[in-house]
Amino acid sequence: MHLNPYGADAVKLAADLANRRPASAEELAHRCRAAGLVLELPVTPQDLDRAQEALQAWEEVVDTDDEHERAALLNRMLAAATAHPRMTNHTGTGWHLHYRGERLSLGSLLFSLISVGTALHLAGRGMHRLRRCAVTECTTIFADTSRTGRQRYCSQRCANRDAVRRHRARSTPSAT
Repeated sequence: MHLNPYGADAVKLAADLANRRPASAEELAHRCRAAGLVLELPVTPQDLDRAQEALQAWEEVVDTDDEHERAALLNRMLAAATAHPRMTNHTGTGWHLHYRGERLSLGSLLFSLISVGTALHLAGRGMHRLRRCAVTECTTIFADTSRTGRQRYCSQRCANRDAVRRHRARSTPSAT
């Protein structure tokens, strides 16, 4: 059985790339391979440019709080990135569905993967399940894959930092 590669894994890859932007095409390729992507073509500087374009558009989706605006931005990404769905067995591990054309460059592949994966993540889990960390000084993006859908922090470290800050604010006597 194949799990849907366009769900949480695609959104987590997008968050990883957006939070720590790759500096070169080689770094982009390495991180994508480490995430399990099969790269069918050589990676070029144009792939890095296209990936940066996808991440910029994706961050606009992340940063809007309005569900309708989020959907409109994501629909623009989908229109710019996707092709007809197709069945493939490119890895020889079994048939599965891709929402993209055959033999895409890495930049175009990422644009498609990020847009479709984000759409499936938000439609399946809730439009609020993509955000930045609630700690003011932390700008880390994360996809909420929690069971309850109430994740506010990018990590346990940020959750603890905020809890300590709130506790200290309650325990400190006000100077009057």
